[in-house]
Amino acid sequence: MTNRITEHPILEIPQTEEIPFYWKKELLKAKKGEMISSALIANGINVFGHHHKDRTAQGIFCANGQCAKCMVIANGMPVKSCMTEVKENMIIESADGLPELPESNENIEFKPILSVKTDVLVIGGGPSGLSAAIEMDKNNIKSILLDDKNVLGGKLVLQTHKFFGSVEDSYAGTRGIDIGKKLAETVTKSNNIEVWTNSTALFVFKDKKVGVLNDGEYKIIEPKVILNAAGAREKYLRFSGNNLAGIYGAGAFQTLVNRDLVKASQRLFIIGGGNVGLIAGYHALQAGIDVVGLVEAAPQCGGYKVHSDKLKRLGVPIYTSHTILSANGDETVNSITIAQVDKSFKVINGTEKSFACDTILIAVGLDSLIEFTEEAQKAGIKVFSAGDAFEIAEASSAMFNGKIMGLKISKELGANVSEIPQSWFDKAEVLKSHPGKILSYQNNLPDEGVFPVIHCLQEIPCNPCTTVCPTNSIKIKTSTIMGQPQYDGSCIGCGKCLFICPGLAISIVDFRKDKELPTVSLPYEIYNKKINENDEINVVDIDGNSLGKYKVTCVQTNKLNKTQMIKIQMPKHLAKKAISFIVQSPEITIPLKNTILPDKLDDSTMVCLCERVSVADVKKLIKKGITDINQIKAITRLGMGPCGSKTCDVMLKQIFRQEGIPSEIIVNNTRRPVFVEVPLEKFTDNK
Repeated sequence: MTNRITEHPILEIPQTEEIPFYWKKELLKAKKGEMISSALIANGINVFGHHHKDRTAQGIFCANGQCAKCMVIANGMPVKSCMTEVKENMIIESADGLPELPESNENIEFKPILSVKTDVLVIGGGPSGLSAAIEMDKNNIKSILLDDKNVLGGKLVLQTHKFFGSVEDSYAGTRGIDIGKKLAETVTKSNNIEVWTNSTALFVFKDKKVGVLNDGEYKIIEPKVILNAAGAREKYLRFSGNNLAGIYGAGAFQTLVNRDLVKASQRLFIIGGGNVGLIAGYHALQAGIDVVGLVEAAPQCGGYKVHSDKLKRLGVPIYTSHTILSANGDETVNSITIAQVDKSFKVINGTEKSFACDTILIAVGLDSLIEFTEEAQKAGIKVFSAGDAFEIAEASSAMFNGKIMGLKISKELGANVSEIPQSWFDKAEVLKSHPGKILSYQNNLPDEGVFPVIHCLQEIPCNPCTTVCPTNSIKIKTSTIMGQPQYDGSCIGCGKCLFICPGLAISIVDFRKDKELPTVSLPYEIYNKKINENDEINVVDIDGNSLGKYKVTCVQTNKLNKTQMIKIQMPKHLAKKAISFIVQSPEITIPLKNTILPDKLDDSTMVCLCERVSVADVKKLIKKGITDINQIKAITRLGMGPCGSKTCDVMLKQIFRQEGIPSEIIVNNTRRPVFVEVPLEKFTDNK
């Protein structure tokens, strides 16, 4: 079985050499350079092992080295499969139970550790870290930029959609993958920036040094300043069955489908209606994956309306005021049960529904990676933060925020930098703005000529359509780019606004050839589900309501940004409402006839997946008056697993809140050095 993506509307499918490897003595093929986890999933293997405590299945969750669910034994050594490259003829075994490992070599000699000095250590090669490094380079500040991947760009390399924000300040209208390449290219050309890929910052020590694992070799960096641009980690959820294989974080899912071109699922269900979950749903459709539905506990999605609108009008139902009750299955997910919640977010009995799916995507928020900042402060190193490590926001905001931090650090180190203008800080505030008011359609559009209809009905920071219009006929009539774009001028029907719009929220209505049946041009980006001339498509309005079936008269592709324009003719009284068409069969989204109700033992759900500590285990100790997380850790081993409490810490604090424990009396977990697991041989001369 192969789960390779062989066709994609945006991404090129490279012809990569295949290499052999063994999984449980079976000969399989991997793409050269890919991670073990991706190679296994591409070969239809989703269960990588079983936990030694309860024998439940283990699979991938984060694909970012933050957890240890994907552990396997590769050539005799335990490794995180998501961070370990497949090598030719590698022998990979399941990490079932507690496998017997090779005997250690007694002749261990510690070798001298290379120590490097630099002006600035930038931890993280994502949008904020790259932008900051570029600004510091302009001021001749020397920096070392670390990233734990082999390619710079961070999450930008996973983003196939066009970005919002400002064209001038954050590449709005350009796809994230292309922005990442542009920033990385600028950085790698600099003489002031030393790039260390495949490099992980392990700890900031009290002697003002930072331990780094650089391409498998342990080194020490002594910086004058640290910029923490390490990003964020994904939050997890408590629900029945949350320890099944087939439950992914959004980042893992996007890594598989957009970086590694692995079809990670056949039928996907999404938890969380923020931008991350909404965008992941769109990426799934582009990868040829059915999206069964999306639930959001709040009364409306927290992400941009244009993102949720895109999903709805393509045929994906969004269940607001709903939550997940359970993931169902023996070892891997085979269905999900959801239910409606009231204003207090309590489940309304009788509203439960179950859906067949093989994957559940968790996108319920992010936690900033603040540990580098906190440890640097303890050590007395001057430290700055940027991007999600500073504040959770969109990548467009992270880039501009990184630019500001780069100038601040340059000034800190004595560069001749003038005061950062207030306008920059004002722009930064706008770019990180949450979605604003829901507005109505422009009501003064004509019934003749040609003109754009702007279906972007929410205040969001975005201006590409106004920038690209050759006749300056689309304007935002407010002091910032948060206003709603309006058509006011003379359109020539060039389609540039339609092609560049990140939300696919602009159609063009053309009365010039027929005043009763105008031509309507619709944007389309999932054309691995091909639409051809003379096809009949089910055209919908902004909410996904059908406007009827119409024949396609023309299909035009913008080769530069890979968006298609689908043209139809339709009655004039409906023309201004049309924006898209359904591509996903309604049958995919139908609930199962028999609802699967979870056990009522909610407290049996897992808080610590590494050590299999349940909600009940924790509540028992809280009821005894224990509010020191370190004591809970000592008793239950919660947080002592390979992930180092990266996943369970947030869920534990949720339980404290639910039990009415004030945050000020909780004693936080003491972080251990190092932040990630490192084989002891990395500190020795043992070859």
